[in-house]
Amino acid sequence: MANLRDLKKEIDYRLEELVFDCDMAIYFQPTKEKEIFAVMQEGVELRNELFHKASNPTEPKNASLVRKYYAALRTEMIEAYGKLFEKLSEINK
Repeated sequence: MANLRDLKKEIDYRLEELVFDCDMAIYFQPTKEKEIFAVMQEGVELRNELFHKASNPTEPKNASLVRKYYAALRTEMIEAYGKLFEKLSEINK
């Protein structure tokens, strides 16, 4: 991980992609607006949770543990947003 700023930018980028996909889904399937909006809200909550975790590592004094912490956080982010995209795909079937 290059730095904390890049991690936060990536978290925001993934949220932007999710919101864009949700907006497109609402446009094409207005009858499923509530379900799609719920996915969008989950994405925002996930973003806030990830930002909080990114700003507060468990062991800020130990560089080795901090690197491992951010690597695990990055993996968590990828998996969590992946699940939200899958949920959106299921709604759009």
